[in-house]
Amino acid sequence: MSATHIAQRNLDRVNAVAERSEGLVGRLKDDSNNATAVRPFEDPDMLVNMSIWESVEALEHFVWATVHKQFYNRKDAWFEKPETPHFVMWPIPAGHIPELNEAKARLEHLAAHGDSDFAFGWEHLPHIKLWMSRRCG
Repeated sequence: MSATHIAQRNLDRVNAVAERSEGLVGRLKDDSNNATAVRPFEDPDMLVNMSIWESVEALEHFVWATVHKQFYNRKDAWFEKPETPHFVMWPIPAGHIPELNEAKARLEHLAAHGDSDFAFGWEHLPHIKLWMSRRCG
């Protein structure tokens, strides 16, 4: 069984953990219950995963302290290493549901300007520590 097939087969499992996780407000999904068919980038191999969390601590727990981490650690088997940032966070007002174009703009801003309060990665959050000790290479 290919690594890609393993990843696809387990996507529902990881998404189910997210759905049960404390602090998840919502996530981007299509009729298949994931967003793998959503292709907003020129690169047809670029996948999208977008979620809204009540706090960065809740997201941190999901990413680094659940089954998600097992699959994240194997991402190099399924994806080419990106040359630009592929992950971005930003604060949103309560009740706001960001559109995909907003996420793209934030990711582009991060790539062009680095971490800021407008768009950032884990490194911008000094109180968040799990990513440092549990991240993969």
